[in-house]
Amino acid sequence: MITELGHFALILAFMVALVQTFVPMIGAHRRWQGWMAMAEPAATAQFLLIAMAFGALTWAFVTSDFSLRLVVLNSHSAKPMLYKITGVWGNHEGSVLLWVLIVALFGAMAAWFGAGLPPTLKARVLAVQGSIGAAFLGFVLFTSNPFVRLEVAPFDGQGLNPLLQDPGLAFHPPFLYLGYVGLSMAFSFAVAALIEGRVDAAWARWVRPWTLAAWIFLTVGIALGSWWAYYELGWGGFWFWDPVENASFMPWLLAAALLHSAIVVEKRESLKSWTILLAILAFGFSLIGTFIVRSGLLTSVHAFASDPRRGVFILLLLVLFTGGALTLFAARARAMEARGVFGLVSRESALVVNNILLAVSCFVVFFGTMWPIAAEMFFDRKLSVGAPYFNAAFTPFMVALGLVLPIGAMLPWKRGRLGRVLWSLRYAGMLAVALAALVWAMQADKTALGPVGLLIGSWVVFGALVDLWSRTGRGSGRALRLLRLPRADLGKAVAHCGMGVAIFAIAGLTAWEVEDIRVARIGQPFEVGGFTLTLDRVEQVRGPNYTSIMGSVELDRNGRRLAVLHPEKRDYIVSRMPTTEAAID
Repeated sequence: MITELGHFALILAFMVALVQTFVPMIGAHRRWQGWMAMAEPAATAQFLLIAMAFGALTWAFVTSDFSLRLVVLNSHSAKPMLYKITGVWGNHEGSVLLWVLIVALFGAMAAWFGAGLPPTLKARVLAVQGSIGAAFLGFVLFTSNPFVRLEVAPFDGQGLNPLLQDPGLAFHPPFLYLGYVGLSMAFSFAVAALIEGRVDAAWARWVRPWTLAAWIFLTVGIALGSWWAYYELGWGGFWFWDPVENASFMPWLLAAALLHSAIVVEKRESLKSWTILLAILAFGFSLIGTFIVRSGLLTSVHAFASDPRRGVFILLLLVLFTGGALTLFAARARAMEARGVFGLVSRESALVVNNILLAVSCFVVFFGTMWPIAAEMFFDRKLSVGAPYFNAAFTPFMVALGLVLPIGAMLPWKRGRLGRVLWSLRYAGMLAVALAALVWAMQADKTALGPVGLLIGSWVVFGALVDLWSRTGRGSGRALRLLRLPRADLGKAVAHCGMGVAIFAIAGLTAWEVEDIRVARIGQPFEVGGFTLTLDRVEQVRGPNYTSIMGSVELDRNGRRLAVLHPEKRDYIVSRMPTTEAAID
């Protein structure tokens, strides 16, 4: 009964989403207040109905309702409760339902907290958001219905893929989808602004929080996925340039560019058309990242053969939203006249450079990700584009971004003096060079990559700290004023420091990683990268839904015990699929 109620709630949500799409949009065009006011209750009702449907599906997984086909394929009565719940979105149908739920949640939040928006803009934003919800509710109902019943229910289910039974993967998809869908709000604001023909500082102030939230969620989601891949898949690093990774990284890059360009619109009312275009493209790449991966296009040109309806539906939605928005942009972009004029050496110019580097980096990744598919589809050639291409093509743009970032952050608006900024950063530069030289001298093999990575990374970090300190003014009490700085300044410093640390970490991992493949024998120590490892014992362990052969490995350095590592080889009872659990301390 609960399952049927969930299915019925989805149907009602689809109908409400259609009302939310058309009624407020017509009302805004005609200036009919009553029709525009329909947007808020419709957005709330759509969210509540989809939440009801998602709750019904979650209940089916929690109670192991094996009359539901999706539960049979992705759950088992012996699974821990955490993985019963995460099994809801550990499949195509459930993950798309989660996507639609978050679309509705963001639309409802815009309705609840958008009291300061002009009525026509608010109505159009909610109408566009409603159209996204309606389109993907149709996708769920017609091609990916999660509430399909079985005529004869089996005694138990087939279980969730063992690789997905991990805390990192439990929270990775929700955070990733929160990021993707957050960009749908920027998209809705962009389309609404194009229809109204007006982009100003107030519009940018509304767009930036949604974009910032989306970027943060994407960052957390990508980090969780990389962490999981590092210790679960044993890829030998946090990033492998896998197509699935790239699909989430591309909208992250464009969202970062959008964050910075929206600042220029807010402060100087420049780059209006470019900011609108970035908002459209960022959401467009989110659609690619979420649904093209799900359709299998990134792994095989024949992915649509498994279910042609899904592939065709996805392509139609991509054309409808991205193509439609770009067409509207082409027709209306000239009306977005920029007011602010700025010099070649200014913060505006630095942010333009920032945007160019991030956007070009995104399309470098896009080309490398999609070229093998295009080559096989159009030229019948099987190609593989791996890490060598991405490292060679992507890295120079990130190096350039790291070098100019501290300088651009300290330049004044409209017009500045480059010499004055460089003088302010002199100690940051000297300290970065000193650290890099120290690491170079301490190296045994004298590779340049690690010290260069430290040079650029520390330059970014120290530059961010100098910029933050410079905002406290002069005289006594600077430390107290530092704590009272606007949250935007503190957030910028944290983000830039994080980028600097990431640059050094990536370079250091690439330069100094050590791989040693050998057969370990109990009680016999061996050396790896200056550490001594000793296999102490091997024992059998039984988990909640698996059996495991666990090793106990002692890690020492210079005769001092650092840790005891416990690598495992697990065999899951239901799927009989062995997995390797790396030991990382």
